[in-house]
Amino acid sequence: MGKSPHQQFQDDIDARVSRYRESPALQEATSGFFNQIGIGKADYVYNFHWLGIPIIQIPQDIQAMQEIIWQTKPDLIIETGVAWGGSLVFSASMLTLLESFGQIDKAEVVGVDIEIRPHNRKALSEHPLAKKITLIEGSSIEAGIVSEVRRIAARHQRVMLCLDSNHTHEHVLAELEAYAPLVSSGCYCMVGDTIIEDAPESMTSHRPWGKGNSPKSAVFEYLRRLDASPQRGEDGQLLKFGVDQMTENKILLTGSPSGYLKRV
Repeated sequence: MGKSPHQQFQDDIDARVSRYRESPALQEATSGFFNQIGIGKADYVYNFHWLGIPIIQIPQDIQAMQEIIWQTKPDLIIETGVAWGGSLVFSASMLTLLESFGQIDKAEVVGVDIEIRPHNRKALSEHPLAKKITLIEGSSIEAGIVSEVRRIAARHQRVMLCLDSNHTHEHVLAELEAYAPLVSSGCYCMVGDTIIEDAPESMTSHRPWGKGNSPKSAVFEYLRRLDASPQRGEDGQLLKFGVDQMTENKILLTGSPSGYLKRV
């Protein structure tokens, strides 16, 4: 029996994407474009909304997240870093779609931020998807906040994690240690702004993070620690993550290289 048209379409994608890394011209064009759209130049990530709320993300990453959420079907998405709240609304909209199609039940998005500004809280509370969003104000690595998030996670079956708050190595590593064990098998931990490790210094020179002190350096350290000292997740199963290079290679332009971590 031959392949279905959908399977053939996916096979064609896989074949194309596998060639992207082997194309110096394509990789150079991608790097050059990213360097021009970055913060302090075109400020490209500040141009977009999701359902009326600003979403500070590269559109290619939004597309990747849509595919990941549809495939893995979490009923809880935990996000650290709220900003305007567009990412929370995006996640809530995806979970609402999954609910409406009978794929999941009683879904929820939790947003944690050390400061949720009043105008952002107001906009989120008045949004049609507000009932899907729980806001928690406080440091994402403070013990009380971690405990509160863990209590919420215990009510759900499949958990996804998105880390996009303070981008220093120490903070992201602490977030990974605190929350990655909550991620369900087959689901993702997405670490935002790992591109800081690879970006021109001019993009990060005015921030407390940079090369060697970034989300990507924290990811590599966390994966090294898991390899050196195996741990178990909240489900009691061995905790192991793999970097989803396929997603990164496919979208080409991403703020999270080596940041799409799938629990395997």
